[in-house]
Amino acid sequence: MAANAPAPRQQIRFCRSVDGTQIAYAVHGSGPPLVVDSCWLSHLQHDWSSPVWRHHLLEWGREHTVVRFDERGHGLSDRDVTDHGLEVRVADLEAVVDDAGLGRFDLLAMAQGGPVAITYTARHPQRVSRLVFYGSYSGQQSKDPAEAAMDDTLDALIAVGWARPDSTFRRVFTSLMIPGASEEQRVWLDELQRTSTSAETARESRRQRLVADASHLLAQLDVPTLVIHSRGDRMNDFSEARYLTAHVAGARLVALESENHIVLEDDDAWPVYRAELRRFLAEPVPVGGGTAPGGGRSEGLEDLSPREREILALAAQGRDNDEIARSLVLSTRTVERHLSNVYAKLDLHGKSARTAAVARLLTAR
Repeated sequence: MAANAPAPRQQIRFCRSVDGTQIAYAVHGSGPPLVVDSCWLSHLQHDWSSPVWRHHLLEWGREHTVVRFDERGHGLSDRDVTDHGLEVRVADLEAVVDDAGLGRFDLLAMAQGGPVAITYTARHPQRVSRLVFYGSYSGQQSKDPAEAAMDDTLDALIAVGWARPDSTFRRVFTSLMIPGASEEQRVWLDELQRTSTSAETARESRRQRLVADASHLLAQLDVPTLVIHSRGDRMNDFSEARYLTAHVAGARLVALESENHIVLEDDDAWPVYRAELRRFLAEPVPVGGGTAPGGGRSEGLEDLSPREREILALAAQGRDNDEIARSLVLSTRTVERHLSNVYAKLDLHGKSARTAAVARLLTAR
């Protein structure tokens, strides 16, 4: 059982989004990068002790380097924020993957992360190798009066009971997310709600997520796409999965026979989820030819993130690491980490790595 396996070492890092909000992200595992877009409730420090999330973390990191982050206002990210709109959430994802030094990566959109992942992929198609929607949506579905009334009721429950010591009100959300859970799993998710964010932030972030809509971008997506969704999901209706699959070219739908929004380890659907995800992430992905503007070969430069290319371009101007750091308002250590990633991606080693990387950039221009 995953619950008995030791937790892998996790590195927690911090970066700044476009509006200055500090975003906490964590890295664990090894292999090709898999970015997990943030969902409503998370806490990087506590998730490894979770009977709800731990098996997911172990599975994701089995053959991948996993990068995940706490949503703004939640967990270890800055709590005192009021803007939870789609644009800043996309900017948060951009900040995390750039700070982590990622070039191309697989992107897993969970729950409310769908509109963010869709928007990011539409804007940066060269960065996303594969796209997975898990219990997610595009934001297109209009609500009938009964659903709108339910949203108002849930909003009121957050206001009244989120911060209370007893879990009576929070248990409503827990029952919607994991109706098939054990008492241990329910208690943990009850407490996560109170630990991860304040009642005020929970309400405001939820309100702004409910109006996020990226459905108009689905036709632009040209990336291998897997849609995984529980048939009985009470948080995001299964119709959302059908809509995604119908509107993303080539998307494949995996319907899980479960009522759990978060598939639990003892759920009959868990082996299916695990096998389908492994199969999809192992499939080969077409890679571009790597020809740089002007006809020269980029020789790996296409794998560099925008931030890495920016730093390498400044190095090509003869600036040292301290000067680059001051120019980009970064720490020298962050610049050094980005350059190390550049050398690794370009397969350059030793004292001449910097000179060789700069030469490759100048030749490709």
